[in-house]
Amino acid sequence: MSFDPRTPMVRQHDTHRARQRRDRALAISLSVLVVVGLVGFGSYMVLEKSEASELKRAAPTADAKAPSAEQKKPADGSIAGLRTWDATKLTRNHVTGTVAYPMKPPVGGDHNPVWMNCDGEVYTKALPDVNAVHSLEHGSVWVTYTDKAPEADVAKLAERVGRTPYSLMSPYEGQSGAIMLTAWGKQVTVDGADDPRVDQFFSQFVQGPQTPEPGATCTGGLGAQ
Repeated sequence: MSFDPRTPMVRQHDTHRARQRRDRALAISLSVLVVVGLVGFGSYMVLEKSEASELKRAAPTADAKAPSAEQKKPADGSIAGLRTWDATKLTRNHVTGTVAYPMKPPVGGDHNPVWMNCDGEVYTKALPDVNAVHSLEHGSVWVTYTDKAPEADVAKLAERVGRTPYSLMSPYEGQSGAIMLTAWGKQVTVDGADDPRVDQFFSQFVQGPQTPEPGATCTGGLGAQ
């Protein structure tokens, strides 16, 4: 049996101090474990958010897609893609021969004294430019299309023209777009019959402010041949 020379009071004090040291060491160890766990969890969350952000950036957005019909209709009422020519430079002389127009279809210039009937006429054959331009001078809208235009769109546009005075429609090979709308000094290429720019163009330019001879007749001219 060993003999401890310390008094009971001293032994009790030393035991208490030893217990405090153990408790302190245990608390420090637990604190370290907690901190390490928090750091690890924080790193995991940062990586997760970073990966999510990368995936979000990589995913296609609405802006990256083809513009919708509404996107093609500016809020200010302007027509997207509309081309305009200076009306003061579009001559209006009556000529009996052919005219070399700088654009296809022509948007104005010298023309034949006889206009194409444009009281909602739908022509199935190409028209003489010089007569159609005279119709534009009277305030009509001319719808033209190539053989690349879908038949359904051609049929729907023909229906629209057929019920619209001061408009005409005909095939036109050699133009830059499959479907184009032309008024005096104005022109736009559209994607199809349901393109909102069709309504805009008709609303603005059938007998619109660009018309050199507003109110001039669209009947009594040259008809289908």
